Amino acid sequence: MLLPKRVKYRKVHRGRLKGKAMRGNKVNYGDFGLQALEPAWITSNQIEAARVAMTRYCKRFGKVWIKIFPDKPITQKPAETRMGSGKGSPEYWVAVVKPGRVMFEIGGVAEETAREAMRLAANKLPIKCKFVKKEETDGEQ
Repeated sequence: MLLPKRVKYRKVHRGRLKGKAMRGNKVNYGDFGLQALEPAWITSNQIEAARVAMTRYCKRFGKVWIKIFPDKPITQKPAETRMGSGKGSPEYWVAVVKPGRVMFEIGGVAEETAREAMRLAANKLPIKCKFVKKEETDGEQ
């Protein structure tokens, strides 16, 4: 499970999921990528489940890059707690993903294999995703 080694602040504000991804919207490392079409918080467990699905299908051939990292702590108050008495304690970590962000990349495998691996990974994520190739994302601005 991914989480930061240390952070400057234990708790952060929720923020807003608006706008498109200005960075990380191109396939840089591999040949194929999985691009987000919706904004969402992706938990560290979801990232790990998608990674496992991809590597299992590829039978450990090729290489997988994870281009998102869960660095935002999400707090929860205990069950049946009265209102007030401050913010809850951090429970899990999420990565903030905006539309257009390439979340995973894969290289060293055939396109059919990569497409199926990305489909399996997309099923583990709570958002709609799109399979992209390296040359498709180069011309976009």
